[in-house]
Parts: sequence; C-alpha cells; structure tokens
Amino acid sequence: MGSGEEDTGGGGGAVRGAVLKALVVVGGVLLLRRLRRSTTRWDHARAVADALSGEKFSREQARKDPDNYFNLRMLTCPATEMVDGSRVLYFEQAFWRTPEKPFRQRFYMVKPCPKEMKCDVELSSYAIRDAEEYKNFCDRSKDQRPQAEEVIADIAEHLTTIHLSRCGRGKRCLYEGSTPPEGFPNNWSGASYCTSDLSIHKNGEVHIWDKGFNDEGNQVWGTKAGPYEFKPAPKSKYDDMFSPLNFSAPLSLEKKLDKAYVIDDQ
Repeated sequence: MGSGEEDTGGGGGAVRGAVLKALVVVGGVLLLRRLRRSTTRWDHARAVADALSGEKFSREQARKDPDNYFNLRMLTCPATEMVDGSRVLYFEQAFWRTPEKPFRQRFYMVKPCPKEMKCDVELSSYAIRDAEEYKNFCDRSKDQRPQAEEVIADIAEHLTTIHLSRCGRGKRCLYEGSTPPEGFPNNWSGASYCTSDLSIHKNGEVHIWDKGFNDEGNQVWGTKAGPYEFKPAPKSKYDDMFSPLNFSAPLSLEKKLDKAYVIDDQ
C-alpha cells in the first residue's frame, strides 16, 4: 500500500504539472491576443484627446528665444462627445499674463482616421459660433459651462484637419501629422491659405506650427523658427510670476506678434 500511495502521489504531481503548463500556455496565448487587440482605432483617438487636454505653456521657448516666441498658455479640455464617439475638445490660447483674455478659441474634434487612410487619428478644428460665451470654459465649474447640446449647436465652420500617425520607434513623439500641403483657406493678415503641423510627445509636450501663406506661396504669418513647444504646466502656475516675461509687453512687442503668431485668425 505504501508504494501504491507513492505512485498515486507521483501521478497526481505529473497531472498538476501538466495542468499548470497548459494554463501557462493558454494564458500566454490570451495575453498575446489581448496585447494585439489592446490598441484599437478608438484607443488612438482617446490617447490623442487625453494628451491634448490640460494646461501647457511655451515658457521655456520664450526664455530662450524671446525674438521668435511668446510665453503663451494653451488650455484644452473635454467639451462633449458626439453620437459616433468622436470627442469634442474646447481649446484656447492666451498670453500667460492674461489667461482670462484668450486670443484664439476653437473646438477640436478627435476621431479615428477613415479606414481607407494611412493614419491613426483625425484632428479637425472648428470655429465657435459664440466664442465670447466660451472664454475660460475649462476654468469654470461644469454647471457654469455651456452644456453638451449647446456645444454641439455652437460648432461652426470647419477650419483645418490634421491626420496624425503613430511615431516610429526611436522618436521622442507619440503621434505626429500635418494638414495637406495645399492647406486650408485662410484670409488673415494677407494669407490665402494656412498649414499646421502637430506632434504629441511622450513627456506630455504638444508642438504646434501654424503658418499662413499668400497666393505666391510666401509665408505671411506664423513663426519661421519652428513650432511652438507647449509643455505641461508646473505644479504651481505662479512659478516665476515676477519674471519679466510675465509682465505686460510694450506695444512694439505686441505688433511683432502679427508676424510671429496668429491672433484672431479666420
């Protein structure tokens, strides 16, 4: 009986070992399938929407190259979601010193690229029907903001569309893309069309390069030195509050903005 019990124990151990191996194999297969399925077209759209959201500044660029860049605040937050799942974000930009007076306001619509296109995310910008009503939208409590139905009703004319793709291995960015080479109609400051380049980086930075061109193809607005680099807000937005960058700029600097950046563009 003793030897019989030992044989039974050994057989049980072998069975348990086989079961464990089978579970490991099955688990591995399931994990692999899950990983393969983990990034869907909508996952990319959600990742881009999340990365764009928040408060970001071009402070470091303004410090290093004040002739070409201003210390701007970029603020983006969710506004609503469309029936098809597209996310609508509210976006505004202002000088750091006057965040309550944004000079640019937009709705962004974020959704997957059409299946026939070789890109991951479609990011479109739209004018706002009553922009004044949306000033500082993200800074307000939800009950003080225009509600979802109002947001959808206030999405006005289409302005631009950028097609974003995942960045290749070894790059600092997560997604990057641009408007078509021919750009989109724009009549601000002598322009006839505009283009935009955008990249989202692993450290939370968002780089934006907007440019306007006339009929001859000459750039008439937007920076020529490179994109604006917006970095996530520091823990305290009052850091460096006494920096000269944060005081009112003289009139000459304000005039320089006409060529360095877009104010109230169409």
